[in-house]
Amino acid sequence: MCGLGLRVAVNGAQGFSSTSDFSRLPATAEAAVRAARVRGGDPDWKGLARPDVAMTVQGTYDPVLAQMEPEEVIQMAMQLLEGCASVSFAQPLSGGVGLSCGVEVIASSAGMDLREIGTACHGSLEAVSHGDTVATGSEFDMSRSHGLDMVAVGRKAAQMAASSRGGVAAPTGTFQVVLSPVAFADLLGNTFVPALSAESVQKGRSRLADKIGQIVADPHLSLVDDGLLPGGMGTSSTDAEGVSSQRTVLVDSGVMKGFLYDSYCAGKEGLHSTGNSVRGGYFDLPKVGLRNLLILSEEPVDILADLKEGLYASSLIGAHTGNPISGDFSVEARNAFLVKDGELAEPVRSAMLAGNIFQIMSELKAGKDSRAVGGIVTPTIRAPLKVVG
Repeated sequence: MCGLGLRVAVNGAQGFSSTSDFSRLPATAEAAVRAARVRGGDPDWKGLARPDVAMTVQGTYDPVLAQMEPEEVIQMAMQLLEGCASVSFAQPLSGGVGLSCGVEVIASSAGMDLREIGTACHGSLEAVSHGDTVATGSEFDMSRSHGLDMVAVGRKAAQMAASSRGGVAAPTGTFQVVLSPVAFADLLGNTFVPALSAESVQKGRSRLADKIGQIVADPHLSLVDDGLLPGGMGTSSTDAEGVSSQRTVLVDSGVMKGFLYDSYCAGKEGLHSTGNSVRGGYFDLPKVGLRNLLILSEEPVDILADLKEGLYASSLIGAHTGNPISGDFSVEARNAFLVKDGELAEPVRSAMLAGNIFQIMSELKAGKDSRAVGGIVTPTIRAPLKVVG
């Protein structure tokens, strides 16, 4: 997909328009100007980002991916099916492999002239397993370079489906619940991450707004947003406005240290952007967002080893319904299992989980593993949650 997004400023007012038809560039510019005039001036608008130094990043472009032929991609998809077929009583439901190679250009009347090329690859499969009962399972993986093990992705999806058949009723009460990286990243992204945005703070929508210098998480826990992480899904030399990418400490040993800023939000406070302007594509306005959020623990533990009784959730349904202002959530655990004496036991037919993300951040234990789930890199975690079976 190729296109252009144009942001203009007219007497302190911003306007935006985009197009994928380059014969319509004059009309696109006129539409952006009209939008600015209708919108009116903004006293907080401090102007376009100034030219910055593009940082050197590693692992964001793979020439092997860029030059792959369709036949090679089809073979990767066949490997998904091969992995699924290696598990008895499991069949594929849906899935796919995707590759991308693109060039992003950022130019402005302020003197910005940047371009960067990047690649990405992902594969996913959902499988179903039939027996006395029916269950499904899914798995995915993603990378900025080639070499993803698609056979393993297909096999893990099938194993999840097969191991989830049958099942028992979940207990009701407050229990230690283990959330996989996929489950925790989903919950975190929908409830806690919005509170890290300076935009949320400035609009009075962040519970962390007045917490700088205060303890907001377990003393062994740190959160860092790293736009320079080698091979990170959110890594690039600059952000969407051309501001240099950087490593920003948000929480250090449990203590709140700062927030994520783009140029607009930083200008409102007389600060410098943290390089956290992101956009979904040329058709979107840039806004504050994550690059690569790292969940780090100074004292990781073996999450299951000392757990006598609890619940394990592979993924969640409904995390998007969580309240990012209060932090409250109620979600359904998918592909969940009882934990007994440090090991996964029977699958659970259905379980609802409820809690508060800000309380969880103060009580959680982090595992020794780590997995990148989109723009969040997190270990498996354990925390007390309300369970309704």
